[in-house]
This record gives sequence, structure tokens and C-alpha cells, in this order.
Amino acid sequence: MTIASDHIVKSFDEELKQLSDIVIQMGGLAESQLQTAVDALIKRDPELGGQVVRADTRIDELEQQIGQLVVKTLALRQPMARDLRHVVASLKIASDLERMGDYAANVGKRAIALSQMQPLKPMNAIPRMAKLVLAIIKDVIDAYIELDAQKAIEVWARDEEVDEMYTSLFRELLTYMMEDPRNITGCTHLLFIAKNIERIGDHATNIAETVHFLVVGRDIEAERPKGDTSSFAVMTPPDDKGDDSNSGTKS
Repeated sequence: MTIASDHIVKSFDEELKQLSDIVIQMGGLAESQLQTAVDALIKRDPELGGQVVRADTRIDELEQQIGQLVVKTLALRQPMARDLRHVVASLKIASDLERMGDYAANVGKRAIALSQMQPLKPMNAIPRMAKLVLAIIKDVIDAYIELDAQKAIEVWARDEEVDEMYTSLFRELLTYMMEDPRNITGCTHLLFIAKNIERIGDHATNIAETVHFLVVGRDIEAERPKGDTSSFAVMTPPDDKGDDSNSGTKS
């Protein structure tokens, strides 16, 4: 399957293709923005972080273009059935991609702040988490291009792994902060970065659901898998005698 269609009015095909092309462009930008933000963190490069922040406006502009084109298409073409799903899906996916760009910009901002601090060991887990999310973004955009509902479901199911990685990192960062209060500022920035990356994964999962609906005309029937248990984590601080043998997290 492909996004291209055959309508009596050729300009309608061109409008649908334009919507798809802008969505694909936004997906590529969101992916590259996250990669650059993580590179800025790893390399401790504030200039790279600044590039991510400044580039976010381009994704915003593309979302506005899609909004304008959707209004025009709905008004002039009055699409039905799959054509209508295509138009509405473009709008929904663009919204998710715009939010993903915002979260990538937030990672860039935190990377700038962390470049001025001593590196922390838990930071090593961030690139692994980002690598998984980047793969998910690529695959969900491929599912959209190919109109592949099965690939969309496979992407949708991988969000649980992202959640589990976030929960593990959340607990590790809390432990570092408890062990040495001097780590609190840096670990807090890392917590926000990890949460931003986890939220990018959530939005990619939203896109997978939209792609599935676009192709088959119904929602994914199963409940979305979730592996984030950080909301239930409880810290047990070391006692006043300096015995930290009971410190840790519970869930």
C-alpha cells in the first residue's frame, strides 16, 4: 500500500500527497532534533543544544501549514471514508510531531545546563533510551508511508520497553540524589531529560494508533501496554547513624 490515490480531480491527489509529504518531513525533523539533542548531552556541547532549541520553530511552521491545508481540503473537497481519515490523520500526527519537537528542544536546553556541570554516571543510560525511541520514530513514520497497520501495531507495543527503561533510570537517579545532595541539580536535569524522551515515545505511540486507524478504519482493540511505574516509587533514606544498607526504592 502507498499513500497515493487516484481521484477524478487530480488536484485532490496532489493535496493529499502534499499533506503526506509535510508529515514525513516533520517526522524526519523530529527524529533529527532528538538525535542532535542527545549528541549535545553526550558531547557536553552547548552550541549543539542551542541548535535544537532554535530549530524547533521549523517544526511549528510545518504544523501550521498542515492545519491550513487541512481546512482548505475539508472545505473544498468534503472528503469521505478513507480520504477523510487521511486528512484527519495528517492533522493528528502533525500535532504529535510538533510536541515531539518541543520535547527535543527541552532536552537541548537541559543539555546546555548540564554541559556546565560535572558529568554524572546515570547519564550513560540516556543515549540507550534515546536510541530505542529514535528507532520507534523511524518505524512509525515508515508505517505511515507504507500504510502498514501491522508495523504500526509492532511500534505501538514497543512503548512498554521505553517506559521500563524510564522507570529504571528514575530509580537510579533518585538513589544518586539521596547518596549525595550535591548530585541533586544534575540528576534533576537528567530526570527531566529522561521524562521528555519517554513522552516522545508516547507521542510516537499515538502516531502508531492513528496510522492503524487510517489504514483499517478502527482503533487498536487491545489496551495500550504501559511499563512506567515511577509514580509508585517510594524512597527509603539512610538512617541518621549513616547505615545506608536499607536505602533504595520500593514500588
